[in-house]
Amino acid sequence: MSPLADLLNLNLDTKQIIAEYIWIGGGSGMDIRSKGRTLPGPVSDPSKLPKWNYDGSSTNQAAGDDSEVILYPQAIFKDPFRKGNNILVMCDAYTPKGDPIPTNNRHKAVKIFDHPNVKAEEPWFGIEQEYTLLTKDVKWPLGWPLGGFPGPQGPYYCAVGADKAFGRDIVDGHYKACLYAGLSIGGANGEVMPGQWEFQISPTVGVGAGDQLWVARYILERITEICGVIVSFDPKPIEGDWNGAAAHTNFSTKSMRKEGGLDLIKKAIGKLEVKHKQHIAAYGEGNERRLTGKHETADINKFSWGVADRGASVRVGRDTEKEGKGYFEDRRPSSNMDPYLVTSMIAETTLLG
Repeated sequence: MSPLADLLNLNLDTKQIIAEYIWIGGGSGMDIRSKGRTLPGPVSDPSKLPKWNYDGSSTNQAAGDDSEVILYPQAIFKDPFRKGNNILVMCDAYTPKGDPIPTNNRHKAVKIFDHPNVKAEEPWFGIEQEYTLLTKDVKWPLGWPLGGFPGPQGPYYCAVGADKAFGRDIVDGHYKACLYAGLSIGGANGEVMPGQWEFQISPTVGVGAGDQLWVARYILERITEICGVIVSFDPKPIEGDWNGAAAHTNFSTKSMRKEGGLDLIKKAIGKLEVKHKQHIAAYGEGNERRLTGKHETADINKFSWGVADRGASVRVGRDTEKEGKGYFEDRRPSSNMDPYLVTSMIAETTLLG
C-alpha cells in the first residue's frame, strides 16, 4: 500500500467528522461542486447542520463584488469514500438575504411538491440514468479503437466479456458505493452503445428523487475521477448510428397505483401532450440530437405514447396495461436533465394542470 493510500485510509480516532457539502454550480446543468468541513460530531438531521457559503463568482452564480452564496443543507447520506461517520450533504443555494438563487431548481420543486393536491397523491419517481465512459486524454468512448469504431450495436446491451463490456469495475464500484451511501439505487446494466451504462434510482417520493440522483451522479464523478476516466452525460456523445443517452423518468401517483389507475394514467399523458413543447424545453440541453425518431426515441417535434413502445415519447408497460394500474415512463428527458426540474414539472402538469 502506498503512503498516500495509508493516509487516505487513516482511522480517525476522534469524535469529529467530515461533511462534504454538495451543490449544483452555474456553469451548466451538470456542474456539480463540493467542499468539505469538519464538524464536532455525527449528524443525522440536515436541519442540525450549519449553513455554509461559497464564492458564487467562481461558479457563474454571483457577481465578483457581491459573491457570497449560502448553502442550505437539505439531505444527508453516508460518505462511501471517507466511511465512518462522515457524510455527504446535498445542499441548495440562496442569497445572503435568504432568497433562492436563479439556478436553485430544488426550491422551485419543493413548492410544487408541497402543494396539498400533490402531497395527497404521494408522487413516485424512478429515474433511469444513462451515461457514457470516455478516455480522459482523447475523450473517446472506453473500449473503442482510438479514433475508430467498434462493431455495430447489437451485442453490447447487458453483455458480458472483455470485447463487449467496458468499464464494469467502475459500474460495480458505483453500485456498491450508492448502496453504502443509503441511496435507493435499484440496479445497473450495460447499454446499447458500447461504453455506455445505466443505473436506476428506485421509486422515490417527490423531491427526494432529485436529491438521490444528484448524489448518485456526484459519487459517479468521484469514482471516475479516481480511475482517470471521464463520465459524460451528453445526450448524444457520438453522432451516427449509435444510441444516445437519456434519463427516462417513471412516474406514478397513489391514484394511478390503485384499481382504475390506467384511466388516470391516460388522462395524465393527455396533459403531457398539451404541454409537450414546454417539457421538451426543460428536459435537457442538446436533446434535439437524441430525439430524432431513431435509436429508440420519438421525434422531438411530435408527441406520442404507446404500450411497450420504446419509440414513443411516453411508454406504458405491459404489466400496467394488464393490471389496469401502475405507472408510465416519460422517455423524453435527456441524460443531462435536472431531476428537480423534470420531476416537479411532471407533477405540476399532471396534478395541477
